[in-house]
Amino acid sequence: MLYKLLFNKRMIRVPLVLAGLVGLAGCQALQTADRGLYQAVEMVSENDRVTGRRSLSLADRNAQIRQGNQYIEQLLAEERQAGRKLNGELDRAQYQRLVRLFDRIQRISHLRQERWQPLLIDRDSFNAFTTGGTYIVVHLGLMEQLPDDDEVAAVVGHEIAHTVANHVGESQGHRIASQLSGSKAARSGAYQAAFTHENEREADRIGILYSALAGFDPYAASRIWQRQYLLEGNARALMLHDHPVNAERAEEARQVAAAVASYYRPGQQNPHYEALLENNALWQAQQPGPEAGAGGGVLALLSTVTDTWLQHEQAKAEAARQQQRSAFVKAVEARMTLLESRTLAGNRLQTRWQYRASAPPLNQLVIGLLVQQGEQLSRHVAHIDGVVRPNGQFVAEFNLPETLPVQDLPSLPVRFYVDDVVPAQ
Repeated sequence: MLYKLLFNKRMIRVPLVLAGLVGLAGCQALQTADRGLYQAVEMVSENDRVTGRRSLSLADRNAQIRQGNQYIEQLLAEERQAGRKLNGELDRAQYQRLVRLFDRIQRISHLRQERWQPLLIDRDSFNAFTTGGTYIVVHLGLMEQLPDDDEVAAVVGHEIAHTVANHVGESQGHRIASQLSGSKAARSGAYQAAFTHENEREADRIGILYSALAGFDPYAASRIWQRQYLLEGNARALMLHDHPVNAERAEEARQVAAAVASYYRPGQQNPHYEALLENNALWQAQQPGPEAGAGGGVLALLSTVTDTWLQHEQAKAEAARQQQRSAFVKAVEARMTLLESRTLAGNRLQTRWQYRASAPPLNQLVIGLLVQQGEQLSRHVAHIDGVVRPNGQFVAEFNLPETLPVQDLPSLPVRFYVDDVVPAQ
């Protein structure tokens, strides 16, 4: 029954009625019912560590640690079995750097009382992750690609934030709730990607605040995603986005950094970090309500239902927004004609296009190139300056890496696509 409440907005009225009943008097029966209700809600939710609101969670913190760490410990066993080096054995300088940066971030986080362990594994990709326990796993490739300590700290803060906000547990709870409630929208791939997308946005906001409080430049995250946008574009029409696209992520990171910049003390921990974790420019933590038996059960149910419904609606809205943007990009792509392509010195490919349409004019146009080299698929982009007019022509020039000689392109499977675009104002 509780799961059906979570996805039925008409049922939000029910806790309001119950709240009035519990407040009538010190009725023993109502107090007992309220305590029972609190216990039931406690089994499927917890107080969010950041906002203080109730959110779905099917496991307490001890269980979250056990479940999250079990996956990482299995990964470690597989790494050792494969003979791969870890941590300081892999790269002593980079591991010491990771530990140093991690300690500063974790020391001011909402889970600073826990003992965590950063892990450095032998992968050349740009990646880091947590699984809800007390490990953070960072690929060596990320450390090597980010010589700026502030940028590594931004990634670490983001990953710790995922665990602080219990995103693993929330996602599991929402999947179960959507299945039991019969919500078709919540079972779609677009919705699931959008739900994760919103969690990523929240982790970005928390992580940027952590960076500022720990003495790292809060604008570092924005620099990462602006650089990724220039290198990779946004790929709006290629996939469902379970992470914010690079351009939007860079802009929102800039806005969050501006909001928390006053908390930043270069190289120093903010002495007021504990108070700022509770009340800052991004959120004000909700204070604890009445105890179980005194309306606490009703309030816990109301908070859980309301917060879950809001997350549900946000994910639906984000899924619809992504689908609308993707449809526009694909419609523009259908009106693009490749007129010619030629190789240039410096491993560059120049292409000329015509936009065959009567409207609208286009801005922020990015043309993408997918290249299949054996089992490896690479993506390259060309950013087009200025406005592209209807029935006008434009040039897109790709600067290719040395690993992809431009003269090899005619013999490889390639695909051009519109990576991103917006209507010109």
